[in-house]
Amino acid sequence: MATVIKSRHAIVSRPPYMLYMGFVDMRNFIQFLPEDKKKDITADYDSLKAVVQGFNVGVRITERTPYSKICMKDDGAPFSFGISMFFDAAGGDPDKTDFHIELSAELNMMMKMMLGSKLQEALDRIVDALAAVSEGKVPEGIDPEILKKASETGRFN
Repeated sequence: MATVIKSRHAIVSRPPYMLYMGFVDMRNFIQFLPEDKKKDITADYDSLKAVVQGFNVGVRITERTPYSKICMKDDGAPFSFGISMFFDAAGGDPDKTDFHIELSAELNMMMKMMLGSKLQEALDRIVDALAAVSEGKVPEGIDPEILKKASETGRFN
């Protein structure tokens, strides 16, 4: 039985279509990584593969619902998982997005106990960081130079 973990919802100060376009191409994810982490990651439009703590982990986009949802599935990982990102209009404001993430993973009881709270925390941090960036704030643990570079290239703006 799959373990489902849902992030908190956050309001991102960008329209749903703009936020969606930042996530629709897997190559965009690499720009936010420190240079020393980029060497272990490859990406194309549909997929991303990385070596994380000695494990090969990959994700592939399986569904794109324009401007509202992107779904991904594991593509060579130690366990089966899926990720869905939701980009909903926030209370009728066309310039804001109610963003959240859902993770579904096939975890045995031991893995669930070890990873469950860490996965929840990671999803919440991603959502919170995206909301902070949209407000012009630098999230904790993010190098401001990376955000400056992304801003200059026009990605995620």
